[in-house]
This record gives sequence, structure tokens and C-alpha cells, in this order.
Amino acid sequence: MPALFAAGIVPGILAGCTLIAVGVWLAKRHGFGAHDDGEPVPPPWSSFRDALWGLAAPVIILGGMRSGWFTPTEAAVVAAFYGFFVGTIVYRALTWKDIFDVLAEAAEIAAVILIVVALASVFAWASSTLGTFDRLAHAMIGSGASEAAVLLGITALLLVAGMFLDAISIYFIFLPLLVPIALHYNWNLVWFGIVVTMNLAIGQFTPPMAVNLMVTCRMARIPIESTLPWVVWFVLGMAGMLLAITFVPEIALWLPRTLGYLN
Repeated sequence: MPALFAAGIVPGILAGCTLIAVGVWLAKRHGFGAHDDGEPVPPPWSSFRDALWGLAAPVIILGGMRSGWFTPTEAAVVAAFYGFFVGTIVYRALTWKDIFDVLAEAAEIAAVILIVVALASVFAWASSTLGTFDRLAHAMIGSGASEAAVLLGITALLLVAGMFLDAISIYFIFLPLLVPIALHYNWNLVWFGIVVTMNLAIGQFTPPMAVNLMVTCRMARIPIESTLPWVVWFVLGMAGMLLAITFVPEIALWLPRTLGYLN
């Protein structure tokens, strides 16, 4: 687990910088956030002070996971309670009615995702019991394709799957197929886990389903189709970073090797 955390730091930083660069480029190109001449410029330090509670959220969540204080699942609970505390105590913007509406909407979204996860787990169990994944893995290995072609095929498969299913369902369905292939080619499983995770992260905000994009659009109360011209640039940026990490594994592995987690 420490090796996986260390391996994800550099790709995470590079992916974040890529998304920020794409966002800044789109903002400058289309004039997002441009100042109107008739409005006064807000003081930077007071604006920073007002936004400090919001800016602290990713620091607490990501810092807690990286330091081992809590797991990703527990981080969701911490984030929910932190948002509840800031919204009700600090900013006092959440009323009891707002809290009820948020809980009802969260239950509705979670129910849809849990139904998908439940059906995916049944499918994964049936496929594993029948040996379907073993036969598919042997077919891919025995196809005579090069290692690079197999890796690109897996990438394309996961990207397409991520467009329609959530990450947990994809893990249930595809890991029994992918792990034997990775072991056959002697791929580093830490690096391979980073590649799989990045594939799913891209698929989660790529239409038509785009689970994360669906939740975001639901919160912003905008139709998902209105985001297509903007999302494509972020998908291209992340895809370029994914290809770099896929074919240059040391981007992800040099830090855990330096820290002594890998040989």
C-alpha cells in the first residue's frame, strides 16, 4: 500500500497540473473570469481569507489519505462532516431544509450507483465461475499481438468501460481478466494499478454516461450535453498524460523506488 500511494503522487501532481493548464487556457481563450470595468476589483487577501475554509478541504482530505490517517472510504465521511461543519457553523448558509434536500439527492444518486455495482458484482461472479475471464485472458495472450498492442487494447477497453460504468463495477468485472495478463508480461503491478486507475478516472468524466460528470452536472443543475465542448479538452489532456505514464513507467515508479518500497 505505501508503494501504491508513493507511485500515485507524481502522476497525480502531473495530472493535476495538466488539468489546471487546460482550464487556464480555456479561461483565457474564452474570457472566463474577466473583470468588468464597472465593478471594483475585490481585495485579494480578504478574498483568500473568505475562501480559506474551502481551500482547506482538499488539503485535509488528500493529506489525511496520504499520511494514513484514514482510508479513501473514510475520507468521504470526513469530507461530508467537514462540509456540514463549514456550511452550518462557519458560513451558516445551510438550513435544515437544505440539509434534508442534500441527503435526499445523495440517496437518489447513491441508489442508482449501488444498483449498477450490485449487478456488476453478480456479472463478475458468474463470469469467474464459468471461467469466461480465464479464456479471454488466454485468448489475448495467445493472439500473437505485441506487448504494446495488448497494452493499448487494455487502455481502450478500460476507457470505453469507464464511459458507461462506475469504477467499482469495472474492478469487479475486469480485474480477473487483467491481472493474469499483467503477470504474463511481467508488468509491475503498482505501475499497472496506476494505469488502470487513470483510465477509469478519464472514463468517469467522459460522456455518454460519465458518472462523475453526471453527479457534477446534477449539482450544478445543468444538462450534461452542455459540457461536451469543454470536457473534450480535459479528456485529451488527461489522455496525453496517461499515454506518457503508460509507455514511461518510471514516471510513476521512480519515487517508490527512491523511498525503498520497490526493488
